[in-house]
Amino acid sequence: MIKHGMLGVTIVLLCGCASMVPDVKPYEREQLADPIMSFSRDTLSDQHRNHVFDVRESARGATTTEGGGCGCN
Repeated sequence: MIKHGMLGVTIVLLCGCASMVPDVKPYEREQLADPIMSFSRDTLSDQHRNHVFDVRESARGATTTEGGGCGCN
């Protein structure tokens, strides 16, 4: 009996989590695009590290996510 009750509570909680929609409103995009929202703490150091990586590997632009891969950018 207790197992059925726990199962019911678990199902209800998981259904409540599944209905959340993480929409970003247009007025919230400005705040999310701020450089302070980036994962790195030191952007200058990251830029230098990326430059060194580009020079050593002879490959540029592999760290960004620009373009669609179809060659039309």
